[in-house]
Amino acid sequence: MHRSLASRSALALLFALALAGGAAAQQATDAAPAAPCGGDLSAFLEGVKKDAVAAGASAAAADEAFAGAEIDPKVLSRDRAQGVFKQTFLEFSQRTVSQGRLDIGRQKMKQYADVFARAEQEFGVPPGVITAFWAMETDFGAVQGDFNTRNALVTLAHDCRRPELFRPQLIALVEMVQHGDLDPATNTGAWAGEIGQVQMLPRDIIAYGMDGDGDGHIRLKQSSPDAILTAAKFIQHLGFERGQPWLQEVTLPDNLPWEKSGLGGTMKAGEWFALGVKPRDGNTAFGNLEGDLVLPQGRMGPAFIAYPNFKIYLEWNKSFIYTTSAAYFGTRLSGAEPYLKGVPEQGLASDQMKALQTKLQSLGHDVGEIDGILGSGTRVAIQKEQQRLGMPADGWATPALLNAL
Repeated sequence: MHRSLASRSALALLFALALAGGAAAQQATDAAPAAPCGGDLSAFLEGVKKDAVAAGASAAAADEAFAGAEIDPKVLSRDRAQGVFKQTFLEFSQRTVSQGRLDIGRQKMKQYADVFARAEQEFGVPPGVITAFWAMETDFGAVQGDFNTRNALVTLAHDCRRPELFRPQLIALVEMVQHGDLDPATNTGAWAGEIGQVQMLPRDIIAYGMDGDGDGHIRLKQSSPDAILTAAKFIQHLGFERGQPWLQEVTLPDNLPWEKSGLGGTMKAGEWFALGVKPRDGNTAFGNLEGDLVLPQGRMGPAFIAYPNFKIYLEWNKSFIYTTSAAYFGTRLSGAEPYLKGVPEQGLASDQMKALQTKLQSLGHDVGEIDGILGSGTRVAIQKEQQRLGMPADGWATPALLNAL
């Protein structure tokens, strides 16, 4: 689940790693500052085996896990050629939150109603939230990846680019082998080592895995109940608060303090409501919660209030477009109506976005890499320049702004 610093499903395959989202990224801060890497593969694996045994695994499990292990050049190719994500919210969400997926998701929620009820009772996570991630990650288990998991993790741990991130995953994989939860010779998944229907890395499976079907094993690849409960426990761990919303569509008046919009604001939802922002579902019961006015394509496009629970989506994946789409998906599965598309102002092509970022950088703004992506740093810089120029500071990149700078 998500938690993927790398690809999980065909839908998130290329941009999750580039945007440092997901479980692997989360664990980067937990890992040791340095880790052995490179050199002779047999010697490298012997070192990992010693670490695994020191962590409590058996030597036999480590030998089984690494028997036949090899470097996969396709994994290195994927890791070096990370894709970038340049679709707009409307483009991506319309593609991913399709009627077909909604229908399947609702059917799955009925099929596993007892499992979802347990997940909500024990962890406070609604069925729609879990199901949306399940759909976004692997199309409900249909697209889990065809890379040998052991070889993918061996490759990335041996490579000296980020060994501190992936070496601990190999040690966790040994533990999964010892538990009988993974066959290292045959288990496949995403190219960066994520496993199963909600695409989780071994360390997270060890920490948060749940046996949902009562067979004594945690097998997220084969078992939907295991995947559902494990996802719920992991989402709770990320900070999801029971009984609170995560995203709510709103309509907007013509005039607002647009410079206060965007993630990381200081206003409560009720303060936006007092300014004329109206929830489409009419529910203002959570006005006392912090509420960020989120405008993925500016004030003329879809608009949402993002509540504190939205932060768990950003823990799962750092891409703003992916997370907003996943959160919207969850609201739809929970009964919300399709959003109002609006008529967003024309955006910028990739080369235009790079030109805008270059101008913003020259003005002293930190936009990160000049990559043609409207990321969080670029949005903040845009708002500051829009405000300085007397334009509505909604954070949306337009030709008018580019020409004005």
